[in-house]
This record gives sequence, C-alpha cells and structure tokens, in this order.
Amino acid sequence: MPAISERARLVPPSPIRKLVPYANAAKARGKKVLHLNIGQPDLPTPPEFWEAIQSAGIQVLDYTDSAGMPAFREAYARFYTEVYGIPLESKHFLTTTGGSEALLFAFLTLFSPEDELIVIEPTYANYIGMGWATGVILRPVQSHIEDDFALPAPEVLESAITPRTRGILLCNPSNPTGKLYSEVEVRKIAEICSRHGLYLISDESYRDYCYDGQKFFSALEINGAEEFVVVVDTLSKRYSACGARVGALISRNTTIIDTALKWAQARLAPPTLGQIGGMALLSLPKSHYDYVRDTFQKRRDTLIEGLSSIPGVKVATVQGAFYLMPQLPVADSDAFAQWMLESFDVDGTTVMVAPGTGFFSEPERGKTLVRIAYVLDVPLLEQAVEILRAALNIYAREEVPVL
Repeated sequence: MPAISERARLVPPSPIRKLVPYANAAKARGKKVLHLNIGQPDLPTPPEFWEAIQSAGIQVLDYTDSAGMPAFREAYARFYTEVYGIPLESKHFLTTTGGSEALLFAFLTLFSPEDELIVIEPTYANYIGMGWATGVILRPVQSHIEDDFALPAPEVLESAITPRTRGILLCNPSNPTGKLYSEVEVRKIAEICSRHGLYLISDESYRDYCYDGQKFFSALEINGAEEFVVVVDTLSKRYSACGARVGALISRNTTIIDTALKWAQARLAPPTLGQIGGMALLSLPKSHYDYVRDTFQKRRDTLIEGLSSIPGVKVATVQGAFYLMPQLPVADSDAFAQWMLESFDVDGTTVMVAPGTGFFSEPERGKTLVRIAYVLDVPLLEQAVEILRAALNIYAREEVPVL
C-alpha cells in the first residue's frame, strides 16, 4: 500500500487515551476502572443546557455561520463583560469545536511551518500533537516538581527565544500540573512578548477552577496587549459539557479572528446544538461557579492528603484546574500504568492514570510522573488512593524497574 505520511508516523499517541484498550480489556474481564486519566468532569451537565435544546423547536439540524451563531457570540461577549469584567464584543469571538479547535486555528493562523513556539513543560499533550500536525516547532522550557512547577524566571524564558520564535503558549491554570500563574507572572510574559514581537496564546480553559481564594488574571486584562494576545476558551470544563464541543478563539485583534475564519469556513460550521445549549449555560448564576469550585477544591484536598501519605510519592502544591502531577517511586510510568490495568486490582477495582511521558517533548523527562484528574467524587478518590498505595507497595517488590 502507499506509505503513511511522515507527519502521521511521527506524531505521538495521546498519553491520556493510549491505554484505553487496556482499560477496555480490564472491564471485559469484569474489573471496575476508576478513570483518573482524562479531564472529564463527573458533575451533571446543568439542566438548562438540555432544556434550551428541547425548547428550540428544531425541525432541521442545519449549519450555523462558520464563525458561530451571531446570538451565541453575543452571549459569549456578554458573559465575558458581565461575569469576568472583561469588555468584549461579538467580533472578538470565533466559535470553535471545543478548545482544541481554537488551539488548532491559533497555530494555523499565527505561525508558519518551522516557526517556534515556547511552551512550559510539563505541557498539555495535545500541544505536542498540534505542533506535529501544523509543522510548528515547540521549544520547551522546563518547570520542576521540586519548585511546585513554578513559572521559569523571565531570563530563562527569554534565553529560549531564537530568530524563529513567534510566540509563547501559556496554559493557565496549567493542564497537567494545576499550577496557577499570578497576575505578576502573566504580565511578565506579556512584557517579554511585547519586547520581542511575539504572540501570547493564553489557554484559559480552566480559569473557573482556582482555589484557596486565589484570583485568576486573564491575559485579556492587560492594557496595550490587544494586538498580540489570543485566548483559548471552552464551555467543556466550566459546565461539564465536554461532548457539546463548543469553545472560542478570542482576541481584540480582529485581523486574527477574520483570518482564522478562513480555517473555520474550511470545516463549515461549529456544532449547532452545542451553541443553542451553550447560550443557556452562559447565563447561569454565580452560584454555579461557586459550587463547582468548592466541590473540586474538596477533591483536590482529599487527593493531595492521600497521595502525600504514600511512601515515595511527591506531590506539588496545586492552586487550579483539576489535575495533579505527582512523582511516583517507579522508573517507568508507562509500564506502571499499563500494569495497573493488566495485572492489578483491589477487590475487582483498579485505577487508570495518564503516564507523564506524553506531557514532554522528550518523553524521558516524564518517566517518574503521572497526571491524575480528580474528576470523581471524594469517596472514589479515597478508594483510588488506597488502590495506588497497595499497587505501589506490590510493584516495588515484584517489578525490576523501580527507584
């Protein structure tokens, strides 16, 4: 047969999903799998979403505008203005099929093949895949668990800039580490971008998950950065509506939005039902966001306390999102995660985590790390901790590749 493309051959599989066949096989053998590998919130999607779709009276499920329904973009702009206090207009929004498509459109619109984009590692695995897909070269700058995955110093970030650098990509709060970057830190990155003529892509998909009274600061709040700041947003996490597949590419630089529209036209239209239901979600009261934040803060506390009590496990401080990236006393997190699904359970239940290797451009850097999503209720998280405790105890005695 004809050869598969070099691009497709080299792109790494998703660390979040690559172990799914092993999880399915475990379930087929009668095991229960606690899924801590994927950022799918378990809270019910608000009923307003379903009610809006049911009451829409749709007879034909047709395309919307490629940029999204005008009413949806107006609702999105109103939400940012009234809830977040960031004045925006509908022209600053391009409706996308989830945050992932917004990221793809940003890569395709802002960069050419072989341009470089600085990222903070560990980084969201899909950024790496999009780099391969678009020909954009990710230039990683490392953060470390010993420093609670703190943002590297400005001089370290600037030292990574080359003549090919065109932007800095920041995920705030971070997927996969849960690190929340402060206003001072976001402004410093914007200053670097301004000084060197770079774009700042701020992935703010988890901005509603900030704990301990910490306040989120959006790159859209920086005066004078209107021309080079691009924000990625999604309804998926905010409303437990991942399957609605609705998000947005946001910028006050309307040239960026207008240019990205050409990519949106190539894929025709974003999901109609997701936009109809999404308009209702964007009108939810403040109590929704308070409930979600308080719920996940309790889960974070449960997981950090539990994991920290396991010998050999190191856990960083977490201020946002719903992920932890602990260091385990194993030499190969891929092998350990697979072993958990194939060979270990406690009373018929096992745990699925995402190996840390997929969150680095050089996979070896993540060999002792895993990403855990605390998207299950507290009793299940407590059960998962005890399963991991038992698993690590046995793995350390039975398996050779341990630390």
